[in-house]
This record gives sequence, C-alpha cells and structure tokens, in this order.
Amino acid sequence: MTAQTPHASPFAPAPGPAGPRAAQDPALLAPALPPDPTEFPIPTDAQCHTLWDRFGVPDNIRAHSALVGDIAGALAARGEELGVVAPGWARAVRASGLLHDLAKFYCVQHGGNHAQLGAAWALEATGNPALAQGVMHHVWWPYPVEPARYFLPLAVQYADKRVRHDAVVSLGARYTDLFERYGKNETARERIDAAFRQGRAVEHTLSELLEVKLHACPFDSGRLVARA
Repeated sequence: MTAQTPHASPFAPAPGPAGPRAAQDPALLAPALPPDPTEFPIPTDAQCHTLWDRFGVPDNIRAHSALVGDIAGALAARGEELGVVAPGWARAVRASGLLHDLAKFYCVQHGGNHAQLGAAWALEATGNPALAQGVMHHVWWPYPVEPARYFLPLAVQYADKRVRHDAVVSLGARYTDLFERYGKNETARERIDAAFRQGRAVEHTLSELLEVKLHACPFDSGRLVARA
C-alpha cells in the first residue's frame, strides 16, 4: 500500500474537551486514574499490523506509527526498569503508539477527528481502554501533566511529538514544521503554540520521572541513552 496522505492539520477544532481551553475547566482537572493496561488484552506488533490492514493505513503513516511505537515503548521500558510502571506496560504503551494514527487517513479523506475515531476503533478492536486512551489523547492532553499518574497517554503523546513523518526530531523542529504547515491563522497558531508548551512540559516531567534528559535522546537504540 503506497497511498500518500494529504496534509491535514492535527489542530483542527474538535467537539468536546479537545483543545487548550479544556485545561481551564475545573471539571476536567481531577480525572479518574486510567485503567491498568495489563488487565486487558494487549495486541502484538503483528496484530497491530493486521489492524493497519483492516483500516487501510497507508505506508507513510505506518512508517510514522512504527517509529512512534518504538519511542513510546522505549519510554515505558525505562519506566519498568525504574519501577515507575509495572512489568508488561511497555507492550501496551508500544501498541498504543503503533495504533495512534489508526484513523488518520480515513479522516483526511472523509473528515472527523482522527484521535477520537481512532480511539473508538482501537477500543472495539482490542478491548483495551487504556490503550485507546493513548490514541484518544495523542494530540492534546486536557488534564494535568502528571506522567507518574497518566504514563501511557503522555508517553504516546510525547513519542508522537518527537517524530516528524518517519524521522526523529526535537520538539522545536517538530513544532516549527507544524507551525509552517498549519499556522495559517491566529486560532491555528494559538493551538500550535499551546501544544508546543504542553509538549515541553511533558518532556520535562517525563525526563525527571525517567531520570533521562529526553531532549538530548536520539532514540536510535532500544534503550534511552542521552548523548553528551
């Protein structure tokens, strides 16, 4: 499958609590703890690839998603080493990363919010609500940035923000690209700026939790190794 995905803004307005203003709503500031992903089925890489086939994910999105899965899984593997998350979480975080753009091509073609639709598809296909939460919130996290409590969705979101197409880049490079492609009006620029500031907060808090300088990590191996 070689279809190319048109460039659609990931910051288009969406219904419900999806956007910078949601973080100002006191009702959204105390979400319930997410479910333990290991209490539900966790798809293997091969099963995630089968879902790519089922939902018509093109090659360019597969390449992007594979790298996001690698990075998210590496973050969770480090979390397992430190006891931040329980054994088995890395498989679930990786799977959520592999599926985070499951509905991207469909929504480019037909409209809709790819994070919301992808989460619904992922939940139906896997039966794992924690994995689906990572898909749902990979564009914007509307709750406090606390990776110790919400590790899976924040790891997936951060991994996505470190991958431009199929290459690992810094947050600054990723958001410069997004700003140039999608910052066509003030509203779009405000959303991108808010997402960039949130991305830096996620990077900082994850770095402290995992005891790794993530901004310096090239993610070119199976482990988190920061270059001097």
